[in-house]
Amino acid sequence: MGSTRVRIAIDAMGGDNAPDEIVAGAVRAQAELDVDVVLVGDPQQVETALKQHSQSADIEIVPSEGTVEMEEEPLVGLRRKPKASINVAMDLVKKKEADAVVSAGHSGAAMAAALLRLGRLKGIDRPAIGAVLPTMIAGKPVLILDVGANVDCRPKFLEQFALMGTIYSQYVLGNSEPKVGLLNIGEEPNKGNELAIQTHQLLTENSLIPFIGNAEGRDVLSGDFDVIVCDGFSGNVLLKFAEAVGEVALQILREELPRGLHGKAGVTLLKPNLKRIKQRMDHAEHGGGLLLGVDGVCIISHGSSQAPTIFNAARLAKDAIDNNVLDRIRSSYDPTVAVRSNS
Repeated sequence: MGSTRVRIAIDAMGGDNAPDEIVAGAVRAQAELDVDVVLVGDPQQVETALKQHSQSADIEIVPSEGTVEMEEEPLVGLRRKPKASINVAMDLVKKKEADAVVSAGHSGAAMAAALLRLGRLKGIDRPAIGAVLPTMIAGKPVLILDVGANVDCRPKFLEQFALMGTIYSQYVLGNSEPKVGLLNIGEEPNKGNELAIQTHQLLTENSLIPFIGNAEGRDVLSGDFDVIVCDGFSGNVLLKFAEAVGEVALQILREELPRGLHGKAGVTLLKPNLKRIKQRMDHAEHGGGLLLGVDGVCIISHGSSQAPTIFNAARLAKDAIDNNVLDRIRSSYDPTVAVRSNS
């Protein structure tokens, strides 16, 4: 790649609002994040969407043909459509023509394409999707993984998730000494099912993981933990429930605050505060989940993503690249791997 700037391949055809909202977020990302964006998709549709933006003249389009639809089985769809946008985007990373992929399309297809084309990092048996959620402490998010990549897990998978989460929390979220917890139904080491009991022992014995114990459901958003590990089934339920609660809370605020004369006057005065509340609670502000464990940076965003989400997904990808997350995971399993410096 000729440019030293981070180069992000964005699946312009993935998601409910493609390509218009995807393109809008990509244009903003290139303008504000000091990155180069490559839009992968149907050239005619992407060009039409780009014409709506004055800052889009130098954005590259890489042609693709079709997408993997939500009702399709991921592997079948990927094989039937080798030139689908997610396949082409992953190939750009594989060929070192892009540094990262962002997609709001079929999440199963994105994960399968990453595994097939990029492969797993050495020492990682299963990749995990990590999602960042707000907590009760401002500016202190919690990373939860896995939130959907692996419905069934073995204890060693969760141990690997914890190690990857520790690295991500340290170098991207800025926690010098992250506190790692295991999602469970009680604090005691012997609580939970067999998976939880065996995983607790592995996490306790691994000196590379700053494990502080089990995290109950009420602890997830408390701010007491920086990383929480769980199987993908529990994590996905937890993630979607948390997002729904956030949406309900925002809706209640919208409906109740303007009621009455005092409420209407108060809303005007509280607008800056309400904006900050929305930023803390809205899942769009976090961009999506980083697929940790594959040999490339891949961000999987919500299918309903709009422009702000895609912008934040690109920011998330850039943060992972700037902080050499992949090299740090590699070096944790192989001390001979050097972590490159960006200085």
